[in-house]
Amino acid sequence: MSLSDVKVRNAKPQAKPYKISDGDGLFLLVTTSGSKYWRLKYFFAGKEKLLALGVYPDVSLDNARERRGQARKTLAAGNDPSAVKKEAKRLIQLKDKNTFETVAREWHEQQCHKWVPHYSTCVLNRLVAYLFPNMGSRPIADISAQELLSHLRVVEKSGALDLAQRIMQSCGQIFMYAIATGRAARNPVPDLRGALKTHVTKHHSYLKAADLPEFLQKLEAYDGGLQTKLALRFLLLTFVRTTELRAAEWPEIDFEKAEWRIPAERMKMKELHIVPLSRQAVAVLRELQNHTGNRKYLFPNQHNLLTFMSENTMLYALYRMGYHSRTTGHGFRSTASTILNENGFAPDVIERQLAHCERNKVRAAYNHAQYLTERRKMMQWWADYLGGAGKKK
Repeated sequence: MSLSDVKVRNAKPQAKPYKISDGDGLFLLVTTSGSKYWRLKYFFAGKEKLLALGVYPDVSLDNARERRGQARKTLAAGNDPSAVKKEAKRLIQLKDKNTFETVAREWHEQQCHKWVPHYSTCVLNRLVAYLFPNMGSRPIADISAQELLSHLRVVEKSGALDLAQRIMQSCGQIFMYAIATGRAARNPVPDLRGALKTHVTKHHSYLKAADLPEFLQKLEAYDGGLQTKLALRFLLLTFVRTTELRAAEWPEIDFEKAEWRIPAERMKMKELHIVPLSRQAVAVLRELQNHTGNRKYLFPNQHNLLTFMSENTMLYALYRMGYHSRTTGHGFRSTASTILNENGFAPDVIERQLAHCERNKVRAAYNHAQYLTERRKMMQWWADYLGGAGKKK
């Protein structure tokens, strides 16, 4: 006898759980607590099985009958309804675990040990700010090139063209990681090649050889903080990146060998970098040692001695000297590179001293000391050159 809505609704708990049949294997299981569960009894491969169809009243009698009908069709097709249900549930859970944000954070965790902390933070912050809010919960396998482009367009329209390109580059690596780990079938990023506006690179302004005499005289006459003055002088003598100079620590300096060894974790490409120190560079450090030698950093922050000099300190000093838009601390690298090339030094030696990226990773592992003898001679020549330029009028 078939069930009715009234009979289902009025079914009361008893001392033991009991069943009320609706026919074709469908029945209502009433527990001692009064809970009511829809179940379907069926046979597959000669074995009796049960399929859960939901809980009353969330699943009504009509809904339970519809689900019985769907299960019967599955059986008629030669498939086990329980196995089909489990697979559907597994795929839903898999999609939940394989969202863009989940895979992106996993990729970031796998990559961040290769990067300096600042860069690692920047990569993740870009994703958090621009992609996770809109497509972070989307299954990564379902994201199309057009969907990704729509989010990158928002960044592009803000004028941050370089940022949009960097985010797209990270996405390309995330999708490749998803493919490698079985969470996606293809990478949509190559389809976007040429879709975004490209940033026109503006090179750092830098001093030419003819500009050096006046600059060096102005630096000598600079009446600001001594530490800032020494930082600019040391930066010009070593032409490292400003971030590498600002965070320099005294244990990195070897006065006996006249070397500054910048640890891999502070370098852009995570590779130990040796800076041969000229006599003039050592003299700057000796003078600086009288003022900050008892601190962790060569150039401590004047407002917080536990950290290092602000990125704007040297830049503002250059502004005070009259060099706004004429040069930057980073521009010293271009000045040194140009003059050294013009004076016949080997390009490979110059590039190694500039710590530019070595694309051959095996070769790069041995490159920290490459051309060291030639670089010592070059750095001393550079310091002597600056000394001569400073005396010109």
